[in-house]
Formats: sequence, structure tokens, C-alpha cells
Amino acid sequence: MRLEPAGPEALLLVLAEQPDAGLPLRISALADLIQLELGPLVVDLVPGWTTLLLHYDLLRTDHLQLGRRLLPLLEDWCVQAQPSRSGHLHEIPVWYAGEDLAEVAHACALSEAELIALHSGAQYRVGAIGFAPGFAYLGELDARLSLPRRRTPRTWVPGGSLAIAERQTAIYPQASPGGWHLIGRCPWRLFDAQAEPPCALAVGDRVRFLAIDEAAFRAEGGAP
Repeated sequence: MRLEPAGPEALLLVLAEQPDAGLPLRISALADLIQLELGPLVVDLVPGWTTLLLHYDLLRTDHLQLGRRLLPLLEDWCVQAQPSRSGHLHEIPVWYAGEDLAEVAHACALSEAELIALHSGAQYRVGAIGFAPGFAYLGELDARLSLPRRRTPRTWVPGGSLAIAERQTAIYPQASPGGWHLIGRCPWRLFDAQAEPPCALAVGDRVRFLAIDEAAFRAEGGAP
């Protein structure tokens, strides 16, 4: 575990070298503890798979003072037991009709039906949220579906697109550029700036995808 300056107003807490299934919930609990203990010193907290990025108020503290305040909190966190909560389970419908579905199946030496069964048969953990508002990184993808990102990213990916890359999967919450492989479409809106909370998924939550057909996709509100 180490603390690294990340610009003039941020501190990166590197909490592990490799992610594990329970780490996102523990990092989320640490973020709550830091916010509670340090209050107005903290401007924002951004959990990652193995890190926690802390943005602080430079008019109130600096990274040296903050580091001294954080050390006892981190020591307590290291010896704490696994959080009792397991994260909310979201069952999200997906029409597996993504633009890259056939190509991905071929690259993985699977039929499309086998690919869908593998992807929808697993339960994923939200490890981080970033890249775009509400973009939840979900892991860990079955090794048989692991592919590098596309060599040439798309300049436009429709919102609701289900995608995979490396050992992760995600749903693009809104239209954006993207370099992941598109294998399906979700009819639900997973990010709404006017809602509270705006993001339907939180770090530590669990996700299972439910395969649906085109008719069910449109009935759930999916756009053509």
C-alpha cells in the first residue's frame, strides 16, 4: 500500500497490486470512512479496482498533511474484516445483437449461442466507475471471452451498448467514442443526471445479464 501525489490537488492511494472479488466493497467502505473523518478537506473520492483517488482542498491542506491524517485510517482499514454487505444485485436485460457479436464469437472459437451462454451465465462485480458518467467497469469476464480492445476505436458507440475488452465487460451509458467489442444492447437507462443517485450501479454492486429477444428489448423501451 502506498500514497502517491497525483497533481497539485490529488493523492492516489494504491491499496493492492491485484484486484480481488471483495476489494471494491472494501475500497468503497474506505471512501466512506475518509469522507466522514476528513469532511471539508475532501473534494472528491474516485474508487478504482485497486486504488482510491482523493481530491482535496488545497486551501485547507496539502498532500503531506493529508498523508499524516490518512495513515491511521489506512491502518484501521487494513485490519478490518470484509464488509458484511455483498452489494446490490442488478439483473439487467440484454438483447445479444451487438455489431461485433459474430466477430467476437469467431475470435473466441465459440458459436454465438456459446458466447451468449458464457457471458450471461456469470455474475460480475462493479469494480470502478469512470471514463464517462455512469460507465461501470464489471469483472471478471470469463477467460474464454478475453480479447484486447479494438485496434481502431469507434468514434460513436450507441448508448446502451454492451461491450467486452480484456477481462472486463460494461454498458456504455450514453453515446460516446469507444474501443470495446459490442456484443449486445441494453434497453435500460443506467445513468440519469436528474436522478438520485444518477448512476444505477455503484462500486461493489453485482450484475447478472438476462438474455432477451428483440421483442422484449423493444417492450422494455429499447430504441430501434
